[in-house]
Amino acid sequence: MKKGIIKIAFILVIISILINPFLYGKKASKVNLKGFSKLVEKMMKEWEVPGAAIAIVKDGKVVFVRGYGYRDMKKKLKVTPDTLFAIGSCTKAFTATILGILVDEGKLEWDQPIHKYLPSFKLKDKIASQQMTSVDLVTHRSGLPRHDLVWYNSSAIREELVKRLAFLEPNKGFRSTFQYNNLMFLTAGYLAGKITGTSWEELVQKNIFDPIGMKESNFSVKNSQKSSNFSLPYSKRDKKIVEIPFRDISLIGPAGSINSNANEMAKWIFLNLNKGKHGDKQIISEANLQKIHTPQIVMSSSLSKFKELFYASYGMGWGINAYRRHLLISHGGGIDGFISRVSFLPLDNTGIVVLTNSDKGGSALCSIITYNLFDRILKLPQIPWAKRIKEQADKAKKDAEQAKKKKDKHRKLNTKPSHNLEDYTGDYKNPGYGIFTIKKDGDQLKAIFNDLKFKCQHFHYDIFELSTETFGEQKFKVSFHTDIKGNINSVSTSLQIGVKDIEFYRIPEKKKK
Repeated sequence: MKKGIIKIAFILVIISILINPFLYGKKASKVNLKGFSKLVEKMMKEWEVPGAAIAIVKDGKVVFVRGYGYRDMKKKLKVTPDTLFAIGSCTKAFTATILGILVDEGKLEWDQPIHKYLPSFKLKDKIASQQMTSVDLVTHRSGLPRHDLVWYNSSAIREELVKRLAFLEPNKGFRSTFQYNNLMFLTAGYLAGKITGTSWEELVQKNIFDPIGMKESNFSVKNSQKSSNFSLPYSKRDKKIVEIPFRDISLIGPAGSINSNANEMAKWIFLNLNKGKHGDKQIISEANLQKIHTPQIVMSSSLSKFKELFYASYGMGWGINAYRRHLLISHGGGIDGFISRVSFLPLDNTGIVVLTNSDKGGSALCSIITYNLFDRILKLPQIPWAKRIKEQADKAKKDAEQAKKKKDKHRKLNTKPSHNLEDYTGDYKNPGYGIFTIKKDGDQLKAIFNDLKFKCQHFHYDIFELSTETFGEQKFKVSFHTDIKGNINSVSTSLQIGVKDIEFYRIPEKKKK
């Protein structure tokens, strides 16, 4: 009788281990992916995304990695787990990690002012100039709005852009508000290079890529195109998905120029989940990685429209949130033709990478896939994220259309420019934004800024409207101004919402000898 009871007890223990291995210290890494691939394919079709790559890591293993669709639609080349995609702003966490490594090495202190290491560093806000630290650079709390057109498509060098910061208008107090800013991350990478006498690229290669085995990852879409397995960029033009030119953003590299694949981004997640260790090697100290993963400022959208996501904050190169009461650390990225998302639940030892080659539907696809996978991993009822996000997108589209109708209601019809078109032509300069050129193009004007060409059509009086295919339906109004003699001497335009119009002053023409 006693032997029978022992036998039954033993059998019950074995059954309980098989049913719930978590009770015995060994986490089950299996994820229920029934119907998942069908969902991905359906969503790619609905959101018109040509190709995507997805990786899931859990409990120290890659439990799923797969490519979907095409990396080249014309040649019918399929996406694989090794296909290179631009990861955009997911790069920012690499830059923050480099700063952490420099702190580990005693070459940088988190709380010391930037001007201690970079004496030329200067902002328009004197307090920010004196007190800004490396933490401030990578937490979006500088007081500056984006000012992205300072760098977008620019042929300047990084040092020049850092110098231009002194002329850019802030619109919030230093450390008062979360405002996304790529130029601060550029400065962080530039700072790291100056401290070590090398470059941001070399630091990431030596301290992250090489040690953890990111062999194919690189820093420029030009290098991606030398690979045998890279994705082309796609976008929507005239209601059709088309291949678009690669946008090389090497200039702003520390903020967003890395290119990688699903397999190698999984290794990056492992490093973050494993407290900075890769195998037996400590790449970054646990303490400094923890600081990078710790909230530094509350984001303006801290209360999400969805109850499952709440209290959003920003760490250092990472967004920090809660998903269905589980700590979530993540970041999205996007440049022309590519959208990506890297997310992990540190307390659940799991993470997800989603890479896409569409800058229109890619964002929705990344969100739908990421949240659906977390529902599966956490063994929670699956929320209809596809339906929710579609409704949200439809509302945003409707609101944009209504705003467009209201936009031109102040236009004064049947007016003319005060001068002949030739009088508006010339080069105009702003110390923060650079050169703005106006030329005559037949019976119209055209504008050139950072090598971007704009149509310049008369709107009313001395106000013209700029448009370019690069920015789709987004348009800019420019206003020409005269001096006391009646000569056109400046042009102003709202290149950055939230600050006064950017003023460009005419550069006097050199007199012919």
